[in-house]
Amino acid sequence: MKKVFRLVGIVLSSLVVLVMLTACGSKPLSAQNVVTRAKQSNTITWGVKADTKLFGLMDVKDDTIKGFDVDIAKAITKQILGPKGKAKFVQVTSQTRMPLLKNGNIDAIIATMTITPEREKQVDFSKSYFDAGQSLLVKDGSPIKNIKDLNKTGTVVLGVVGSNSVQNVALHAPKAKVLQLTDYAQAMTALKSGQGAALTTDNGILYGMAVENPGYQVVGGTFTKEPYGIAINKGQSEFKGDVNKGLRAIEKSGEYNRILKKWFGNVKGFNYKEMERH
Repeated sequence: MKKVFRLVGIVLSSLVVLVMLTACGSKPLSAQNVVTRAKQSNTITWGVKADTKLFGLMDVKDDTIKGFDVDIAKAITKQILGPKGKAKFVQVTSQTRMPLLKNGNIDAIIATMTITPEREKQVDFSKSYFDAGQSLLVKDGSPIKNIKDLNKTGTVVLGVVGSNSVQNVALHAPKAKVLQLTDYAQAMTALKSGQGAALTTDNGILYGMAVENPGYQVVGGTFTKEPYGIAINKGQSEFKGDVNKGLRAIEKSGEYNRILKKWFGNVKGFNYKEMERH
């Protein structure tokens, strides 16, 4: 009998603790104030791509992601948290970046993400930190010179799931068929194997792919404007304000231009002077 009472006592105690934890429990990660949490941990967690040369690419030598987005995130982190502030990076793709942000697994997305009205319904954006435009990547000697050359029945254009580039093809080359791949590595493999006449996305991404894959080039200029923004959960206006302040600070100090030149200064066809900020 004593054992029964002891067991009942344990169960009741557990229930009391559970009720107390529920009543006093912390908010979901996505609802917590990012600035407060970041200052407590001295860390901001950023979602970055790991398959996009020049912006975010995994270096297998030391298992770290490196690129323009990564360096901009590091610079903004130090503006917000001070010189000892830490930037933590979580690998994302075009499909996973939004869910990870909405769930609070990351504090912000800096992953070649174009600011669009549709996305602004779900998240807030910083001001643009890179002004890209959609273009085409083709094999050297390809007859495809611009987006109009793709507007033919039976022509296949390669894109990536979750990217707004696919919708843009439908607007500018409605007769073309779009084959969507999981990521840019798969899309590049598909282009090399002849599954499509061209690969399309923002020119900044394509420049990186051209650098990494000799024998391929970016053609046709740009047929859209694709301003990249840093995505932040709605309700985090303080954090958004700090991110914008940090971005303005590194532009004014010249750090932005140093990072831009580091990653794009020697890329063939890239107009570095046009992209500088002051």
